[in-house]
Parts: sequence; C-alpha cells; structure tokens
Amino acid sequence: MNPIQAFLLGIIEGLTEYLPVSSTGHLIVAQRFMGIGLDGQEKQAADCFAICIQAGAILAVLGLYWPRVRQMLQGLLGKDREGLRLVVAMIAGFLPAAVIGILANDWIEERLFGLKPVVGAWLVGGVAILFVDRWMKRGGGKDGVDLAEITWKMALVIGFAQCVAMWPGTSRSLMTILGGVLVGLRLAAAVEFSFLLGVVTLTAATAKKAVWPIEGIEAQYDTAFGGALLMWNSYGFLPLLIGVVAATVSAAVAVKWMVGYLNRRGLGVFGWYRLAIGIAVGALILTDFHGFGTA
Repeated sequence: MNPIQAFLLGIIEGLTEYLPVSSTGHLIVAQRFMGIGLDGQEKQAADCFAICIQAGAILAVLGLYWPRVRQMLQGLLGKDREGLRLVVAMIAGFLPAAVIGILANDWIEERLFGLKPVVGAWLVGGVAILFVDRWMKRGGGKDGVDLAEITWKMALVIGFAQCVAMWPGTSRSLMTILGGVLVGLRLAAAVEFSFLLGVVTLTAATAKKAVWPIEGIEAQYDTAFGGALLMWNSYGFLPLLIGVVAATVSAAVAVKWMVGYLNRRGLGVFGWYRLAIGIAVGALILTDFHGFGTA
C-alpha cells in the first residue's frame, strides 16, 4: 500500500463512517479497485488497516462532542447525574455488539465480507431509509424525546439494532439512528447517540483487531497483537498515520455536514444514494469488471 492509497482509504473511511451508507462496504469496493487485499495474508493485513484507521473517526467525534464526553466523565465521578445516565445508556447500547461480535465474528468474516452481501445490504438499507424518511415527513417521530431522557432499555434496543450492521454494507450509523428514532428519540438525539455509541463500539473493534491473534497464516501472527504486527510488517507506520489523519479530518467534516443537513432535509438522500451505489456495484459484479464478479 502506498501513501496515496492510504490517504484515499482514510478519506473514504472518515466520510462514510458516521453517514448511514456503510464505511465497510465502501472500503471493500475501494480496496478492490486499488487491487489491495485481494486474498490470503494480504487480505488479512488490509482488513486490519481498514479497521485501525477508524481511530481517526473516533478522534473526530471526541473533538466535536467533547462537552458531552466530559459530561459523561463527570457522571462517572458522581458529579453529573445526566452524564451518569448517558454512561449507563452507552454500556447498555454496547453490550449486544460486544457479545454477538465475539461469538459470531469468524462466521461473519467468512460469509459476509464480500461484494455481493454488501450490495444486498446497500439495497435493503436504502429501501428501509426511504420508508422511514417518508414516515417521519408525515409526522412520525415528531414527539421524540431528547438524549437526556434516554433509558437503558431504549439504549439496549438500539444496541441490538447496531448488531445488524455486522453485515457489511448495512451501516452501523443507519441501524443506530433508525433504532433511536423507533424507540422514541428525536432525530437529532438519535444521531448524537449514534455518534457517541460509535466511539465506544469503534474503539473496541479497533482494539480487538489490533490485539487479536491472526490464525491460518504465519505462526508469528497467531499470538497477542497479531493483527497489529501483521499490519506493521505489511505496510509500516507511514500509511497508518496518513490513513488516521485523513480519516480524522474527513470524519469531522462529514459529521458537521450531516447534522446540519438532517435538520433541514431528513434521511431520504442517503436512501437514494444507497440504491444508486448498490445498483452500480451490482452491475460491476454482473459484468465482472476488474474482477468484481469473483469477489
């Protein structure tokens, strides 16, 4: 992987991580176009890289939502009741993904990390967004509550919705935003909770990918920090640094744009985008363009 490729992947990760369009799906397609991580050990290294540059998206939200993060830290110290309520909600929202992710990780990576499952998820998710957007424009969800009123039960439901996004192409942001709206949060509150829950979930996923053993290749990687070692030996430090920085800046831009856009227009554009990219990539698969038909 050269620095330009690392930069482009970082931009794609940052722009798509918090938008309801699936960063994983976009990265799989981008890697295929670039000829990165097509099989074997190279694919394992590329997967580790794609997960670890999520650190940039994490940093972006921590910076943009630092007052809310500080409130939760104060809640842990017993100095802010609302902050403690949010901490409890974050734990409840994260637990389903933690448990199901550990139990089903190998099955998911073997069966769902491919272009055809991604296209299917893009299309289904696009239709779902359009239905929910139409429902909201007709008055659905207008009486939702603010984030300060979220309960652990509401957060737990959102957490189970997040698990659906383990299917690449679905989008973690999509499922948590829709889950938040459907359990009674205002759209703005659902978006903020999605961003904050993403910090927890992405941090855990990044750490797991870095420290987890990588089986089935060389023995040196079948040990603690096998993922990090494989990525380091394959690409070195510079591409990772470039990818993280690019993801940080682009994620900050995407988050600020998305918040303003949703307040004015709603979710519809993301539904149409998902349908368009799903059809486009589906056509590439059918015509076997650049080897897409075998992916």
